[in-house]
Amino acid sequence: MNKKQRLRKNSDFRRVYNRGKSVASYCLVLYYYPNRENIDHNRFGFSISKKLGKAVVRNKLKRRLREIMRLKTDLKKGYDLVIIARRPAINLDYTELEGEVDKLLHKAGLIEK
Repeated sequence: MNKKQRLRKNSDFRRVYNRGKSVASYCLVLYYYPNRENIDHNRFGFSISKKLGKAVVRNKLKRRLREIMRLKTDLKKGYDLVIIARRPAINLDYTELEGEVDKLLHKAGLIEK
């Protein structure tokens, strides 16, 4: 995932949290909001709290989520998305985590048909 596909600034995260919509499962929360720049790609941000574990655990979860989102080719374009991990997410393997992300994207209506 290259730099133009990442949410970096606190103001970008705040805009998605405050103005966007959210869907949740038992281990993840997805916030989404249309891009204001009308760009043709999505931007992603990930929020993993220190309460979930030490840096090794948090970075592993973040790497997995980044890879899952990088491989998604059937997403609607032009959205800012923020994924927040909850405690049960650290016990999921890659395929289970991918299934949870798919459920959230489908629930949010962000998957093209």
